[in-house]
Amino acid sequence: MRIHWPRRVFAQVLLTQVVITTGVIMLVTGLFLAPLSHQLDNQAMHQALSIAQTTAAEPGLVRDLRSTGPSPGGPVQAEAERIRRATGALYIVVMDTRGVRWSHTDIAQIGRHVSTDPSTALGGREIMQIDDGTLGRSARAKVPLRDGRQDIVGAVSVGIAYDSVHDRLLGAIPGLLLYSGAALAVGVLAALAVSRRLQRGTHGLAFADISALLDEREAMLHSIREAVLALDARGRIRLLNDEAQRLLDLDQEAVGRALGEVLPPGRTAEVLTGRVDGANLITVCRGRVLIANRMPTGDGGAVVTLRDRTELELLGRELDSTHGLLDALRAQDHEHANRLHTLLGLLELGRHDAAVEFVEEVTSGHRASAEQVAERVNDPLLSALLVGKSAIAAERGASLRISPGTRLPDVVVDPRDLVTVLGNLIDNALDVATLIEVELLAEGGTAVLRVSDNGPGVPPGMREQIFTEGWSTKESPAHRGRGLGLALVRRLAERYGGAARVTARAGGGAVFTVVLPEALTVRPLTEVGESR
Repeated sequence: MRIHWPRRVFAQVLLTQVVITTGVIMLVTGLFLAPLSHQLDNQAMHQALSIAQTTAAEPGLVRDLRSTGPSPGGPVQAEAERIRRATGALYIVVMDTRGVRWSHTDIAQIGRHVSTDPSTALGGREIMQIDDGTLGRSARAKVPLRDGRQDIVGAVSVGIAYDSVHDRLLGAIPGLLLYSGAALAVGVLAALAVSRRLQRGTHGLAFADISALLDEREAMLHSIREAVLALDARGRIRLLNDEAQRLLDLDQEAVGRALGEVLPPGRTAEVLTGRVDGANLITVCRGRVLIANRMPTGDGGAVVTLRDRTELELLGRELDSTHGLLDALRAQDHEHANRLHTLLGLLELGRHDAAVEFVEEVTSGHRASAEQVAERVNDPLLSALLVGKSAIAAERGASLRISPGTRLPDVVVDPRDLVTVLGNLIDNALDVATLIEVELLAEGGTAVLRVSDNGPGVPPGMREQIFTEGWSTKESPAHRGRGLGLALVRRLAERYGGAARVTARAGGGAVFTVVLPEALTVRPLTEVGESR
């Protein structure tokens, strides 16, 4: 009959533990019985030695040995039998220097020579051994018999029945087996409890199923485009997929470490650790806009998923800008219609000179404004942004001015970052002010962006809070969240090694200043002269 090894994890563990426990109990029992037998032999031989020494110390034994002969009714036999009965020995033999017995349990052996060699004891040395004699196998001891001058006059041999030693050994086995059985039962019960717990923990899966699940989990985690971060009950990272490493700028060395050790303090760390609760929480990390969801696990840990919303956020802001431009174009359409009506009226009135002057004035005004921006700001994306924002500001009844000190002739390393920073600052200013002034400066390779407005300003106690994710005083539009613009501005500034701050404007309002080191590529003076 073929025995099949169980497939489920808990059954394999149970069977393995039972086999190991049984083997250990059998090994311990065997290791215990082996020295026990030797110990019982030693005890029997030492008992025989003690009886022999006690007998040899009897003061009348030497006198009787010298004054009488070996006989069954002699005093030596009587004294030896008395001691034998009192101690329970198998035999006590008293012999002279020739090895002739003077006492024996079998009186027929009295007067005969001993069956074993007595030379060791007659030579003055004590001896213990397990040996066979006329009464069978016994644990025996022999000691010399000395007179008052310590001269050897004979020897005493005492034997303990070996059957009694064997019986003691056999008598110890049932108790030992009882204890072994109890230990085995406890071990089996413990193994059963462990296997039951393991069954609940593994849901009755087999090792092959667990291995397949682990392989599938690894493949899934590293292939999905969402970041997955698993934390234990103490807030330490225990799993980190490839997308999480990219979005949070971490590596596999972060596994096993606490979030506070690998992430800077801020909203991102608070969201991941669960100090900020909610669904679809927005945070900014390393200049990226992330959507976080946190799900607690049964062991006190949590699994956090992160989605990169940076591109979507930028598209949302571009959509806002497009709507603004459409509004501006709509306003411009009305303005151009009014100007055309004015021009038509002048022509119908025959005031041709006034019509020419009117057209030249309108044309030169727009050309001068655009040329002024292009002259001071070399990058075309930034120039276009300023021109477009000017049109939006005009349509909203606000004024966007370029500071006379604006000079940005150098090549921008990444114009999109500066467009993001400047666009966010101008949009925020347009929501609260009617007068906005923009100043762009180049200080070596550092770009300094400054946007001031005549709005209500920012109280000193809130000048750091406004740069945190999720903080806003305005209602969120349907397609994106609020409270990200200034947070994104600060993250971009910090990524360049710079800073973003807000101060009060003289006369009321706020001044936002963003410093971006190494954001510009300084051109040689010859190229600057040629471009001018």
